[in-house]
Amino acid sequence: MFVHVILPLCGGLLIFLGGMKLMEAALRHLASAFLTRWLNRATVSPLGGMLFSSVITALLQSSTAVTVLTIGLVNAGVLTYGRTLGIILGTNIGTCLTTELMGLQLGKLAVPLLCGSLLCWSTAVLWGEAVPERQYVSAGASPGSGGLSRPQAVQFISLVFAGFSLILAGIRVMQAVGPWIEQAGLFRWFLDHAAVNMWWAFAAGACLTALVHSSAAVIGMAISLATAGALPVDVGIAIVIGSNVGTCVTALIAAIGGSVSGQFVAWSHVLLNVGGALLFMPFIPGLEMAAAWISAEPGAKVAHAQTLFNVISSLLALPVCYLPLWKHLEQHMSLFKMKR
Repeated sequence: MFVHVILPLCGGLLIFLGGMKLMEAALRHLASAFLTRWLNRATVSPLGGMLFSSVITALLQSSTAVTVLTIGLVNAGVLTYGRTLGIILGTNIGTCLTTELMGLQLGKLAVPLLCGSLLCWSTAVLWGEAVPERQYVSAGASPGSGGLSRPQAVQFISLVFAGFSLILAGIRVMQAVGPWIEQAGLFRWFLDHAAVNMWWAFAAGACLTALVHSSAAVIGMAISLATAGALPVDVGIAIVIGSNVGTCVTALIAAIGGSVSGQFVAWSHVLLNVGGALLFMPFIPGLEMAAAWISAEPGAKVAHAQTLFNVISSLLALPVCYLPLWKHLEQHMSLFKMKR
């Protein structure tokens, strides 16, 4: 138990938190007017933020990575939490591509990305030592005025990628508990109970995803079992819905020790995913029927049901992001920071 579960979870958690804080510190130094303007333009509306994060999540093949990056940006003061609501919805849509491309493992890029970022960082340090800083000061800034020279900008960008690679490495280490859980029969125990009550399958998806920090891994397991005929499609869909709740644990971990705004982003992620899950659990037969219109293959039904669930729940929640409530909260938060 200690070697196969406790050690990977604790070690991966330390690596994850270390990468999170490194990325957050580097982003804070890079929070120039240009970066803030670019991000604010991309998230000018909740719909724009949702489309933007859908594309980014699909490219990165990880909703967890985008959610963690968003929390880091909010903690660094680059984004206001009101603009992150659309981003959170978009991650749920973009992650659907991950299910279709289960062979890709983003965690495999952790070590090459870390080595490449450290190489870029060391090169930028030598560059900064060899060339007078005044020749490479960013436009509109001067040495000592808070602006970054080009070598310094490259250094901090490299540290952002280094921190991001540590986050991926930490998740990959924590995912090592997956095979042990499967061999121990925990997954089968949940499935036996799911035959009596569908909420057990929901709990299976949520708990296993929280343990392995990868909804794609749990969904992939469900798709494989459904394809082999060992798992009913409706039980697989319940596991998929539960995995969307379990993946919120990573966002909560990322918010530990962060700002109030960063914690707000994490809890908003939890509220939106839990609300969508509670809404769709009674309608699993309808999801299965809709997925059957697209494909008759059991494994494909589970994958299509996940896509339908994420897209529909995100579109239903999108109007909530336009409520004036979020602007009032931001104003109160700004006044609170000024008083402090």
